[in-house]
Amino acid sequence: MNLNHVFVCGNPALDFAATLRARRSTRFEMFATPDRLDAWYLESGIVDTVLPGGETDVEQATIVREAIYELVTARRLGEEFDEDALNVLNEAARKVPATPQLTPSGRRTEATPEQALSTVARHAVELLSGPDVPLMKECGNPECTRVYIDRSRGTRRQWCGMDSCGNKIKAAAYRARKRTAPTAAAH
Repeated sequence: MNLNHVFVCGNPALDFAATLRARRSTRFEMFATPDRLDAWYLESGIVDTVLPGGETDVEQATIVREAIYELVTARRLGEEFDEDALNVLNEAARKVPATPQLTPSGRRTEATPEQALSTVARHAVELLSGPDVPLMKECGNPECTRVYIDRSRGTRRQWCGMDSCGNKIKAAAYRARKRTAPTAAAH
């Protein structure tokens, strides 16, 4: 499994929720270690530097991630929010977020893992209460469980990303057609 963090969902909270891959089959945990979580915060652009996290930061991030996923799924399906998930998300969002600072070389955001997590939680609050709710879709790849914002013309996007899922599905469909295509009879 690819260990690189992928950012194809159109919102940091959705990308965060997608760090547990293939939820319906062979689940793959992207936050296996504190440094993988730290790397996500940096690669996502949430922060420019983050103090090294520990196991408790990973545990907390995982709890918040699962709450975000549960709330996103409920909102997408038009269901009621789970009270526990709502409390987890709001508790994280209430903490002090990462705060950007202006430096002579430009903007810089330094944070603790808790501040970075609060920033992700705030993105989730904005997403789930904002105008992009109708644009949330789950990837068309049955193995993938990413939810993304579909901003395509006519909202016809089917996959979270072409590299991550679309090309795989298209290639598999092509191979399946080739196998079942009748061979031209020799004259």
